[in-house]
Amino acid sequence: QVRLVESGGGLVQAGSSLRLSCAASGIAFSINTMGWYRQAPGKQRELVAGITSGGTTTYAAYVKGRFTISRDNAKNTVYLQMNSLKPEDTAVYYCNAECVSLTRVVVTTWGQGTQVTVSS
Repeated sequence: QVRLVESGGGLVQAGSSLRLSCAASGIAFSINTMGWYRQAPGKQRELVAGITSGGTTTYAAYVKGRFTISRDNAKNTVYLQMNSLKPEDTAVYYCNAECVSLTRVVVTTWGQGTQVTVSS
């Protein structure tokens, strides 16, 4: 059982930067892919970026070149550095982790989300 807690959201102006953090705690055999999703009002949750335990990353096209995902495996923490923020980036950002339980069952775990608001 893994718990994810996001932090770092806030209200910023367009062009500013924010760094989101997500700390995973609990018991699991391993944590494979970790990532960030976002959901704006009236829209479905969508993938922002993901990173494997080995450091391979993937990004949504709309954040490519602006956002950087990274992780500290020793701390079981994933980060999302967001630069050149746009009003369109306004959303609740959720941390996600693909965890393997002690019984080798793969479970996707979600954090509660952190609000990112970008003003024009």
